[in-house]
Amino acid sequence: MSGNSLSYNEQLAGSEQPELGQEATPTTSPSGAFGLFSSDLKKNEDLKQMLESNKDSAKLDAMKRIVGMIAKGKNASELFPAVVKNVASKNIEIKKLVYVYLVRYAEEQQDLALLSISTFQRALKDPNQLIRASALRVLSSIRVPIIVPIMMLAIKEASADLSPYVRKNAAHAIQKLYSLDPEQKEMLIEVIEKLLKDKSTLVAGSVVMAFEEVCPDRIDLIHRNYRKLCNLLVDVEEWGQVVIIHMLTRYARTQFVSPWKEDDNIEENIEKDFYESDEEQKEKNDKIKISYAMDPDHRLLIRNTKPLLQSRNAAVVMAVAQLYWHLSPKSEAGIISKSLVRLLRSNREVQYIVLQNIATMSIQRKGMFEPYLKSFYVRSTDPTMIKTLKLEILTNLANEANISTLLREFQTYVKSQDKQFAAATIQAIGRCATNISEVTDTCLNGLVCLLSNRDEIVVAESVVVIKKLLQMQPAQHGEIIRHMAKLLDSITVPVARASILWLIGENCERVPKIAPDVLRKMAKSFTGEDDLVKLQILNLGAKLYLTNSKQTKLLTQYILNLGKYDQNYDIRDRTRFIRQLIVPNEKSGALSKYAKKIFLAQKPAPLLESPFKDRDHFQLGTLSHTLNIKASGYLELSNWPEVAPDPSVRNVEVIESAKERTSVSGKAKKVRADEKFYSESEEDASDNSSDSESESGSESEDEEKEEGSSEESSEYSSDESDSESDLDNKNQVAKHKSKTTEESDSDADKKTNAKLKSSDSSDSESSSTEESSSDSESDTESDYESKKLRVCEEREKKTWPERKPSNKDVSLLDLDDFNPVSTPVAVLTPAISPGLIADLEGLNLSASSPVINVSTPVFVPMKTHELLHRMSGKGLAASYHFPRQPCIFGDQMVSVQVTLKNTTDQKIENIHLSDKKLPSGMRMHVFSPIDSLEPGGSITVAMGIDFCDSTQTACFQLCTKDDCFSVNIQPPVGELLLPVAMSEKDFRREQGMLTGMNETSTTIIASPQNSAPPVILQKIVNVANLGIVPSGQDNIHRFAAKTVHSGSLMLVTVELKEGSTAQLIINTEKTVIGSILLRELKPVLSQG
Repeated sequence: MSGNSLSYNEQLAGSEQPELGQEATPTTSPSGAFGLFSSDLKKNEDLKQMLESNKDSAKLDAMKRIVGMIAKGKNASELFPAVVKNVASKNIEIKKLVYVYLVRYAEEQQDLALLSISTFQRALKDPNQLIRASALRVLSSIRVPIIVPIMMLAIKEASADLSPYVRKNAAHAIQKLYSLDPEQKEMLIEVIEKLLKDKSTLVAGSVVMAFEEVCPDRIDLIHRNYRKLCNLLVDVEEWGQVVIIHMLTRYARTQFVSPWKEDDNIEENIEKDFYESDEEQKEKNDKIKISYAMDPDHRLLIRNTKPLLQSRNAAVVMAVAQLYWHLSPKSEAGIISKSLVRLLRSNREVQYIVLQNIATMSIQRKGMFEPYLKSFYVRSTDPTMIKTLKLEILTNLANEANISTLLREFQTYVKSQDKQFAAATIQAIGRCATNISEVTDTCLNGLVCLLSNRDEIVVAESVVVIKKLLQMQPAQHGEIIRHMAKLLDSITVPVARASILWLIGENCERVPKIAPDVLRKMAKSFTGEDDLVKLQILNLGAKLYLTNSKQTKLLTQYILNLGKYDQNYDIRDRTRFIRQLIVPNEKSGALSKYAKKIFLAQKPAPLLESPFKDRDHFQLGTLSHTLNIKASGYLELSNWPEVAPDPSVRNVEVIESAKERTSVSGKAKKVRADEKFYSESEEDASDNSSDSESESGSESEDEEKEEGSSEESSEYSSDESDSESDLDNKNQVAKHKSKTTEESDSDADKKTNAKLKSSDSSDSESSSTEESSSDSESDTESDYESKKLRVCEEREKKTWPERKPSNKDVSLLDLDDFNPVSTPVAVLTPAISPGLIADLEGLNLSASSPVINVSTPVFVPMKTHELLHRMSGKGLAASYHFPRQPCIFGDQMVSVQVTLKNTTDQKIENIHLSDKKLPSGMRMHVFSPIDSLEPGGSITVAMGIDFCDSTQTACFQLCTKDDCFSVNIQPPVGELLLPVAMSEKDFRREQGMLTGMNETSTTIIASPQNSAPPVILQKIVNVANLGIVPSGQDNIHRFAAKTVHSGSLMLVTVELKEGSTAQLIINTEKTVIGSILLRELKPVLSQG
């Protein structure tokens, strides 16, 4: 083989001179380089000879070189006749490479490919699955209508192939055939329907793609395969997952009712009547919750897609994110934010798409991305498109709490060398000023300062934004208008000059001395101005003519004469219109009387909106959403139905066929059907053996049989194991349990555990993902689950005294099922073996963490904060402090004690609170009105405020009989916590779950007197309401607390190191509060 290679290279080197018609030249010459990319006839001749050789090794080498040429982008189409001759080669490796070549060039060389069509047909029956699949791919790549019947037949045969890889290629071929001949649609739909029932994860993604291309409106094909697709989703390849998720999103929007009204409806209906007992209220609440419960199939889809948020493929994560956005309850959609922020570490193309989708989401639900605000800060290395999108998101997330931080960030962006980005930042500042009234004046002053910037683009953009802001409140800013008029001499950007002229014209009565002088200057330079500026000069002249004709009449007529002969017809038309409207003459119409009202009418203020506001009607993650126009092939999401369609359409056919068989075969078949839940081996073990060892042995055999039940059931049912859904299993279990309640107590003793295990195993067979997430989704389980628990609990109470403890009584599934019920768990504890107890130690089966127990505060500082000074309050002084006690008015409220003091010599009456101005979500429980406060007297009252785990200010008015005073309470971050008692082991476990983005740390330099444990303890608990965690190490001090509103853990660690340094670490989900607490603790622990 090496000899062949050598001769080939020598031939190639020697052939360059005669081919290019040159004398001997170096191979590095331009002509030689060009020869590498030209059609080398002799090289192709050499490859043809190798392909016609009798040696397989030569053919294989030639095919490898040809495929290599294709991979490098070189044209190898001339070799088609020589390659196609080898399609019947007996060498598998050669045949594979030949098919790779043919798939690439079959469409270009259709006539030659047709000559070998009989060979392709024979290859469809080849014993090698790769050859069969490749032959089908080549056949579907020949785009000739005459072979459509052959392709159709091949696809039908391949769809029934034993190899899932061949069936996958059959699904790919469906799309090619449909694009070649759309008239074959009905026959292709039959094949798609057959492939949709396929159990292989390899086929699922491809057949759904074919479904989306051929018949996306045939929802009826999905009904019976819906649950199977949901359960297979985790194991499908990544691109198949994307296609399936998008299809199921569309499907769910047509089959389930909207989950977004769920919370509102429950809150509206749950109102306790005055004479209603707690039991009646509970029953009423249960009925309401049941009536608004999410469809189990809807929940199945949301639950089974959740693990895919951790996928390494950005497209999969984006697909799951859009599914949660469009389908899940609003309270659950927040989990996608962390996954989307993770994608921002990818390349810039992925960032661009993800940021576009986040920009759309952040308009409607700001709270989802507020914790990750810093992730959207702009980096200097970001391209302009990424910078602009991040800026858009930051603007959408701006609120009263973070606006000061964002404005400081924006000040840096304005200085950017990227002028397009700097201009976009100024527009963002303008939007923040319009959206948040508290910072409007601050933003306006900042923009005015930018007018003195050296950069012309920055100044021009500032002028445009100031014009829009002044339009909202023009009366208050006459000085700014005067300042902008002076800039006309230096600004050259047409848009900025036009904006200044428009502002002066609108406010000409407020600047009566400046406006005529500006018009005079503009008249001088009229002919050299931009068309946009000329139009505004004409408008300014018209407005001044109507309001100050004494000074500006001649100027306006001069400008109108200039405009009359301008080259631009728009300006000539505007000039004629204005002259007829404002200059009275015989031809003037009736409109002349209303000229002043027309020109000086109140203009509506501009609405500064996000460019992503109207994109939410497109499905997230689609090309249409990215382009903001409907792309070809886009399938719109339908609106939620008012009433959910019949859910029984998703029940599989096997149940019906089983009933028919039962009615035909009678009693014998009934026993056979019951084997799903009560197998013969289990019954034999319970009847014939009382020994626990034999029972456990039969149980293990039973489990093996149940694991292989899909193979056994094929004897009398083709698709039973895969097509049976979770709900169908549960319904059958419920029916069977209703029958078995009529049996004697002794039978119940023997079979209770067996029923639980068999029903659980059947559940796990139908949905492996459902079993893994049963704890987290317990709030949406069906009525059947609660009935099963109640029935089992009653039996446990009746039969427990008669039982003997054995290893069979308890398993992990039993613990999961009995978790909500306290009595059986407490009784069953002795039956657990010591080894199992050790394994289960620390296993958390409940939804809430057992380690969060609120303890009493370690230290209560008596520091008071001034609420109202006696001078401002006309003798009424008020102060407040935080007692660090759980609030009696609500679990989520911070307790505040307010002390009121009368410093006057007269009685103050009717002291009360009113006019609460609270940020969204914040609540406040006020104290009862105080009738009177004697001179020199004081009183302390209690309040409760829900700060929503933020340091936002609660503003309200403290009123007396005669006056009202505006006051506010802003909590220190340390008072938003409640101390928690936990062990060091629990602390470490919780800390291990709060790493990465949930961890904030800093290094501090502590003085020797601050390093003593009592000093550290005193300093930290003085700042924050933290509980002390016992530590086995002298140099590590641990503190724990939970936030009052959400109950999120706040773990603080102070680790003393060598020398005078120490590390302060804070672990919490509430990263904003954690960073603020870190900033407050650092100076306290630092030196000096």
